[in-house]
Amino acid sequence: MTRPQKLLQRPGYRYLLIGGSVYLFELAVIAVAQALGASAVWAVAISFCLGTLVSFFLQKLVTFGDKRMHHKILIPQLVATALLILWNLGFSVLLTKLLQSHLPAVATRTLALGITTVWNFYLYKTRIFKNSNEELLG
Repeated sequence: MTRPQKLLQRPGYRYLLIGGSVYLFELAVIAVAQALGASAVWAVAISFCLGTLVSFFLQKLVTFGDKRMHHKILIPQLVATALLILWNLGFSVLLTKLLQSHLPAVATRTLALGITTVWNFYLYKTRIFKNSNEELLG
C-alpha cells in the first residue's frame, strides 16, 4: 500500500482533504458573490452556508464512514450539525465584521475556517458521527 493510500485510511487526513476541497469551493462562491455585488459579509455568509451543506454529507459519508441514513440517526445528526453551523456562522460573520476594515473577505473566512476546523473535527468524531459500534470495537 502506498503512503497516500495509508494516509487516506486515516479520518484526520480525509477530513482535511475534503475540508480543503470545500474551502476552494467557498472561495469561488465568495468571488462570484462579490462580483455580483454582494458585500464581504454577505459573500462570506453565502459561501459558509453552501460549503457547510456540501461538507456535512462528504464528512459523514467519506471521512467518518457513517453510512447510517435512518431518520432516528440522521435527524439528530442534522440537528446537532445545524446548531454547530449556527455557532460557526455567527463566529465567521462576527469575525468578518470585526476585521473587514483590516482584511479582505477571503482572509477573514480563511481565519474563521482554520479555527472552526479544529473544534468541528473533534465534535464530528466524538459526538455527531460517532458510531456506537466503534465503542464496541475499542
